[in-house]
Amino acid sequence: MHSRALTEFDLFLFGQGKHHRVYEKLGAHLDEEDGVPGTRFAVWAPNAAAVSVVGGFNSWDGRTHPLHSVGNSGIWQGFIAHVGTGTAYKYEIRTSTGSLLLKSDPYGVAMQLRPGNCSLVASLDGFEWDDASWMGARSRRDPLREPMSVYEVHLGSWKRPWEARTPPFMSWREAVDHLIPYVQEMGYTHLELMGVAEHPLDESWGYQVVGYYAATSRHGSPQDFMHFVNCCHRAGIGVILDWVPAHFPRDDHGLGWFDGTALYEHADSRLGEHRDWGTKIFNYGRHEVRNFLVANALFWLDRFHIDGLRVDAVASMLYLDYSRNPGEWLPNRHGGRENLEAIEFLKHVNGAVAAEFAGALTIAEESTSFDGVTRPTSQGGLGFSFKWNMGWMNDTLKYMAADPVHRRYLHHLLTFSFVYAWSENFVLPISHDEVVHGKASLLSKMPGDEWQKRANFRLLLAYMLAHPGKKLNFMGSEFGQWREWRDHDQLDWNLLANEPHRALQAYVRDLNHLYVRSPQLFQSDCDPGGFRWVDLHNADESVWAFERRSPGSSEAPPILCAFNATPVPRPDYALNVPFAGRYRKILDSDAHRYGGGDFNRQGLVDAVRSDDQSPWRLRLNMPPLGAMFFSL
Repeated sequence: MHSRALTEFDLFLFGQGKHHRVYEKLGAHLDEEDGVPGTRFAVWAPNAAAVSVVGGFNSWDGRTHPLHSVGNSGIWQGFIAHVGTGTAYKYEIRTSTGSLLLKSDPYGVAMQLRPGNCSLVASLDGFEWDDASWMGARSRRDPLREPMSVYEVHLGSWKRPWEARTPPFMSWREAVDHLIPYVQEMGYTHLELMGVAEHPLDESWGYQVVGYYAATSRHGSPQDFMHFVNCCHRAGIGVILDWVPAHFPRDDHGLGWFDGTALYEHADSRLGEHRDWGTKIFNYGRHEVRNFLVANALFWLDRFHIDGLRVDAVASMLYLDYSRNPGEWLPNRHGGRENLEAIEFLKHVNGAVAAEFAGALTIAEESTSFDGVTRPTSQGGLGFSFKWNMGWMNDTLKYMAADPVHRRYLHHLLTFSFVYAWSENFVLPISHDEVVHGKASLLSKMPGDEWQKRANFRLLLAYMLAHPGKKLNFMGSEFGQWREWRDHDQLDWNLLANEPHRALQAYVRDLNHLYVRSPQLFQSDCDPGGFRWVDLHNADESVWAFERRSPGSSEAPPILCAFNATPVPRPDYALNVPFAGRYRKILDSDAHRYGGGDFNRQGLVDAVRSDDQSPWRLRLNMPPLGAMFFSL
């Protein structure tokens, strides 16, 4: 066992904000001194008058195990013999004014199950990974040209059949047997997991993090989570984590006012607080705070083999006036509204991920027109791999929620996204935020009677699949849950006893499998050469059509995607196509097996023209509220 003691080089890097493996030194680490086993503790608290480690092993008496300050680094360190795995502890911090604070370990890798909030001594060693094949292949892939169909999951409410159990949550090891086979069967390529980092309040869904380095105890040990990720990789599933560097909660045991001063946050509330969320904002200009977050991002990729980080609330980080009225924010040094320190932090973390973990993704939840979110940092961008296309999501859901009789006036909501579809590398998200807090479930948003709601639902998801951009859907949408999502209850799996919901589930499964075997639908997501309008301007009939292509591939002929957003069937509808030949139907959202009316019976259609001057035409029987894909 090598010593975890801090070296001068460690202190130098940390002071510069560039110690990317600082989690190997700060926190609680099993160690030994003079052959005696124990735990070495190290915590950054530069303004503290004294720091001790307290727990049941010393009757919570701060006089028993004081730590000593390490030079002028602001770090306090010490070794406690015979304190081992599973020991609950906190730091007792005496402030400069003489008051005492009890704080969890910012770098602790395990915590008690809520409502307990102590850190736990734990080792991340001992797990044998066998995902080398996955990790090696990941490093060689180009994610822009790979399929990505993401299933967003809150494991605490995905399935929860053990309400009498404490805790009632599915464990990571149970998820191996339940969630992974389901994701495989449904054809998703990635899982995005909410709430993996430790958080004290279930209702926060994991977005109010206290244990940034601790996998939540709700679902098992750190090694249990490693086992889950390892099994995902062996099943060919990528794992994306929600990561929350935008803000942190006010809990007394957390990061706020950590050493009796505004250490991790800004002292001025105009810079340091999100009033909407009741949270504090990190001080990205402080080297040690920036180091804490950058190292945390790398920690999940390093120790847990995570494939990507979806970075929450990026817009709130980029702008000093985010959700603030005049007088409630402070401009930057140039007088502008951009948070220059946060921008440099995002560039730092994205650059570090790209440099150290080939093939790993960073994905921005960013809702503004900030320029260059997915442009490489070497070209002045923020360096994210992908950005959520919130404009597409809002426009599309607004269009689909409208009564079809009004859609002729909303045609621009469908066409506008193609003006900017290639300005960034996009993910098309229909996330948890869209099916909660009175927004209604995805199926319930749709207009009309139950048949029309399901038809609109199928139309929406076919349009989403065909639109350039990677895909993300929240759990429960895939089988048409009627209720909004509730974090304290499992999904309504009982609906699958009914054929209409089984048909919707089968439809989503077939969409996903069609997607991953059709390079035309994913290889050109970030290349406008892979898209061509076929029918753009027919707002009056709410019909539109386009082609998706795989540029440079002679083995992947164009796929024609045609949509009718009214309940009026349109027989013998003419669409101009650039190539002669026979077109084969590969998707029909109105198929009987999906709950549709089987209006279209054209399995094969020939492109014809009336004379040598006219374009080639397909004449299709367009189903009501339907989508069809044809392959040349």
